[in-house]
Amino acid sequence: MNKKTLHPESLMMSYGYNPEWSEGAIKCPIFQTSTFVFKTAEEGKAFFEVAYGIREQRPNEKMGLIYSRINNPDLEILENRLTLWDGAEDCAVFESGMSAVSTVLLEFLKPGDTILYSSPLYGGTEHFLQHVLTQFGINIIRFKTGHSRNEIIDIVNKSEHAHTLKMIYIETPANPTNDLIDISCCKAIADHFSKKTKPVYLAVDNTYFGPLWQHPLKHGADIVIYSATKYIGGHSDVIAGAVLGSSAIIKRIKTLRTFLGNMAGPWTGWLLLRSLETLKPRMETQARNARHVAEFLINHPKIERVNYLGFLDETNPVQYDIFKKQCLSGGAMLSFDVVGSEKEAFTFLNNLKLIKLAVSLGSTESLAEHPSTMTHVDLDPDEKIELNITEKLIRLSVGVEHYEDLIADISQALECIIVEEMELA
Repeated sequence: MNKKTLHPESLMMSYGYNPEWSEGAIKCPIFQTSTFVFKTAEEGKAFFEVAYGIREQRPNEKMGLIYSRINNPDLEILENRLTLWDGAEDCAVFESGMSAVSTVLLEFLKPGDTILYSSPLYGGTEHFLQHVLTQFGINIIRFKTGHSRNEIIDIVNKSEHAHTLKMIYIETPANPTNDLIDISCCKAIADHFSKKTKPVYLAVDNTYFGPLWQHPLKHGADIVIYSATKYIGGHSDVIAGAVLGSSAIIKRIKTLRTFLGNMAGPWTGWLLLRSLETLKPRMETQARNARHVAEFLINHPKIERVNYLGFLDETNPVQYDIFKKQCLSGGAMLSFDVVGSEKEAFTFLNNLKLIKLAVSLGSTESLAEHPSTMTHVDLDPDEKIELNITEKLIRLSVGVEHYEDLIADISQALECIIVEEMELA
């Protein structure tokens, strides 16, 4: 039996680790050390030559450990296992999702370059694009979910920055509206503007779906990014990020990570190794629960609209075609508009008992928040209207509790909303 014959959920238990290395410990220990001992000076020299890019690793040359800012057993085993779900050649793990995002952007963009990005994005990413990258002379161009290939190409051409386009960055499904973006279409757009000496890279934030329900690399993405805090970590007890892609791309990212010093620590690596063992059963339970919750919400008189991917059908042909092509589930994230405005949304949130009022997503517990005033507060008011991030929009991350209890909690919170009969008609 080998990697090719076993499913990822089976490999999560032991792949990349041999108990003989650690006194027979069945689980990988926490390597809480800053530095590692070389057997010889020649070995240390060889390790540094490869780590710092002075030369390529020779065929059959086995690399060792140097310093935990560069490599650590917990991180290396974790990175090996994370590649399995997405079918990636390599992976780099970071101390937060934003450090993963920022390192990717800083590695592939320089002053004068241009990045094209989808909107809406996670609020932190959008802030970094608009308020940090622009300070370094990097141009930003935005397109909305729903734009066609030709419309996006036209947006780039009209910007007068087409010749400097270096990266397309998308988040799909979009946070918090669940709008889908066609990954293969974006790859075609990247190829349209690429030249032999100037490739345009496609980066996809896959946090909303996690490693199970969408595999961007299989649809043309060059880089996949996760806030590993979410489904990968899954227990609201660790902050981390991960980036996956080809060996060449991840080598560049790891090199910059070494000098920025934003790699994850051994405790973070160990916690994520623990979480990967239950990733599939957790996400499957969350997805089943989300469908039950969405089916309850869609028929409730105090709900105006439900954004849930499991409801897509031929009535929305563009989104449905994307869903069939690149999604493996409806996922566990949904959002909905209550009847009323911010007041009614807050009434609902303030009366939840089992579901917690908190940001973040993908953990075992269910979480609800108000995007307009919380995760997406930084967006311009006109942008919020344009993107349907309304005052009455609630975002819900569905956990692993019994779905009947979640529905009961949502039902009693909705009963606390007092609206005029005309609004319900």
